[in-house]
Amino acid sequence: MQHTLQQVVEKVKNSNINKVKLAITDIDGILRGKVVSRDKFLSIADGGFGFCDVVFGWDAGDVAYDNAKVTGWHNGYPDSNATIDPATYREIPWEKGLPILLADFSHAESGVKDTCPRTLLKKVIAKAHAMGFLPFFAQEFEWFNFKETSDSAHEKGYRDLKPISPGMFGYSVLRQSNNRGFFNDIMDMMTAYNVPVEGIHTETGPGVLEAAVLYADALESADRAVLFKAGVKEIAHQYGIIATFMAKISDNLPGCSGHVHQSLWDKDKKNNLFFDANKEHKMSDMMRSYMAGQLACFGDILPMVAPTINSYKRLVVGAWAPTTLTWGVDNRTTMLRALPLGSKSCRLETRVVGSDSNPYLAMAACLAAGLYGIEKGLKLDVEMTKGNGYENKTNGVLPGTLDEAANRMRESKIANELFGETFVEHFTGTRLWEVRQFNKHVTDWEWKRYFEII
Repeated sequence: MQHTLQQVVEKVKNSNINKVKLAITDIDGILRGKVVSRDKFLSIADGGFGFCDVVFGWDAGDVAYDNAKVTGWHNGYPDSNATIDPATYREIPWEKGLPILLADFSHAESGVKDTCPRTLLKKVIAKAHAMGFLPFFAQEFEWFNFKETSDSAHEKGYRDLKPISPGMFGYSVLRQSNNRGFFNDIMDMMTAYNVPVEGIHTETGPGVLEAAVLYADALESADRAVLFKAGVKEIAHQYGIIATFMAKISDNLPGCSGHVHQSLWDKDKKNNLFFDANKEHKMSDMMRSYMAGQLACFGDILPMVAPTINSYKRLVVGAWAPTTLTWGVDNRTTMLRALPLGSKSCRLETRVVGSDSNPYLAMAACLAAGLYGIEKGLKLDVEMTKGNGYENKTNGVLPGTLDEAANRMRESKIANELFGETFVEHFTGTRLWEVRQFNKHVTDWEWKRYFEII
């Protein structure tokens, strides 16, 4: 149920809890927020509240960018107006029903508004609506879980961490039962949190879980995905567990995906526009153009779905993540996996997206690229891959590093057309900052490679 502002105000007024949590999502997909008193919330519910725009001016480690124009030392990191979305109202089951609402900068000044991930997705969705489409999305996540605390992981230097279960046990009923309290709480508490989980199971790898969040309209789906990632971490802490959504934790283990499922429907929500019983594979011309758009655009906007240095350790041959600009029907080696299963369930799975992605940016990238294909009348001229997608390089390969991908996006006419110059300049600047931070550090690999022999 999505609440109106009046309903939210009444709920808060009548609640036994005298505070409310407010949160926004930064460039990296991290929830940043504060808890305010009931009276404070009631005074700002309609008009919004000031939130320091440093959340778009620093990285995941709270280090200020030196290349940002949107905000910085040059303007003193002022407050910007954050707008509360009453439709996001939820009560947190593991915090005694504490109310939480999400906010964005859709009514802030230019610059901050243009770089806010949730606002960007809303802009792309508005374009879909103007074209007569209702986009329905869902995201699924894989992630590792360790029997550690924040203190113990830090003391170990994030090395030799103990997983909640040993060995490679994909789809293991036994491993589910061994950790049933944690396992069941994720599903039950998330459902109570209005983040319904369709299914959850163990994946191959020590302590790995995979969950599929139930589909919804694109904005609600992204909200659910953001809350799911943060919520899993919070539930895990109660069990003495640390959950990580890093894309790749080891060169010896599979990476962690954040696949995005998507379809377009008519305005009455009656017809799945991706399905056509009379077409080959029952894929409509619209679905084919949508897919063609992603194949045409993703080489230029890859950082939006693979945003970190670590993302590209997952995008390697044979690691269950794509490396080529390919598509196939129910083919898990291609970038695009078409699933034309029926009139209701026909959809596209974009497999290049990592679990470390910002759901708002990942979904904005998928939708904008797909709409680009429809708007430009692109044909799915790329031959369908029937075998190993890693070997099919006829349509090109994805950028192999964040440095390459960010520089390509920064100069891309397509990226600037889809998302605007302000966003592209700021976002690619943050990614290139990430590259510079990494390049300054000496890694364990370098020690092992060079210490004695050079």
